Amino acid sequence: MSSGTRVLVLNAGSSSVKYQLIDMLDGSRLASGLVERIGEANGRLVHTPRSGSKRESLEVFPDHAAALKSVAEELAADGVGLDSPELAVIGHRVVHGGLRFTAPTLVTEEVLAEVRRLVPVAPLHNPANITGIEVARSLRPDLPQVAVFDTAFHATMPEHAARYAIDKAVADEHRVRRYGFHGTSHQYVSRATAALLGKDPAEINVIVLHLGNGGSASAVAGGVCVDTSMGLTPLEGLVMGTRSGDVDPGVVFHLHRVGGLTIDEIDSLLNRRSGLLGLCGDNDMREILRRAEQGDADAKLAFDTYVHRLRKYIGAYYAVLGRVDAIAFTAGVGENAAPVRAAATAGLEELGIAVDAELNSVRSGEARVISPGYARVTVAVVPTDEELEIARQAFALVHTSS
Repeated sequence: MSSGTRVLVLNAGSSSVKYQLIDMLDGSRLASGLVERIGEANGRLVHTPRSGSKRESLEVFPDHAAALKSVAEELAADGVGLDSPELAVIGHRVVHGGLRFTAPTLVTEEVLAEVRRLVPVAPLHNPANITGIEVARSLRPDLPQVAVFDTAFHATMPEHAARYAIDKAVADEHRVRRYGFHGTSHQYVSRATAALLGKDPAEINVIVLHLGNGGSASAVAGGVCVDTSMGLTPLEGLVMGTRSGDVDPGVVFHLHRVGGLTIDEIDSLLNRRSGLLGLCGDNDMREILRRAEQGDADAKLAFDTYVHRLRKYIGAYYAVLGRVDAIAFTAGVGENAAPVRAAATAGLEELGIAVDAELNSVRSGEARVISPGYARVTVAVVPTDEELEIARQAFALVHTSS
């Protein structure tokens, strides 16, 4: 087992690879970057070394193997290549781990086979995650590869929260249940929120609101997830950038039978042409806020619908937890859109929830409290760091195993 302290974190998407090289001695980034438009004629690699002097190249990346080889070359140019003895492990984000993978897992052929069996419940994500693992193994076959699953943190949900009320035998046969996603973010943020409050995670109950283009909420009791808004797929729950979130299942039947849409067309509609985009033609919250301020009715409707769903989940998870010590906003919208935070918590003073307008307006990359001192529930903005969480889990696993 390597005595190195560096972890390469890979997040392979269907046409992209995000990566960070992290030194676990101090959590510092030695390099980070993105390869996008893999398999297209206009591929792009953006690499940022520790010096911060960003390098960009435009070229064709025919597949993930070519993309990762280019990443390896960029890292080597910085003196932190994949052949470095300081590299201890490669950590991979894998979206769906099903019921089997509820903790970071050392990748073996058996593990890969099981992740492949989960492709039907994560067809957009798991295939790309598998490809990233396979290519990384080919580049460094001697190095441990660790899969960290988006679903793992939510595996602690009680059965009554994870089950859908459909025929149990049918559900079990087809693995239909609520799994939840964004788990590494929810885990990191719930722990970071406890640190912000000077508490042990086991001492507090937190509602985490991960609001990016995708969005999810979680109810975390004493450091353990007891409910989350996403379900079998990342489509359930909050209104998102392009995803509908919660809809009556009858909508699908209606669109098929009456509207004449195919199942694939409905899938595309709900995942890619709904949410904020479907309501007003934009999925960028900054643009929606700008349009709403100028009196655009569609943009205002999109914002109000988004916030209404968010408030419903805050109330629901307050009820699930019984006692809430903190609400943490995170991810792109959660960390940067003060109007969303203000609107989502407005009128909840009877629940002990309030936001201080001045504190809320401050822009900062640091974790911070935005509720007034008298509020019973602390409202905070806590930047997420999924890559660091993956690195921590991967590094801890290989050192525990050694």
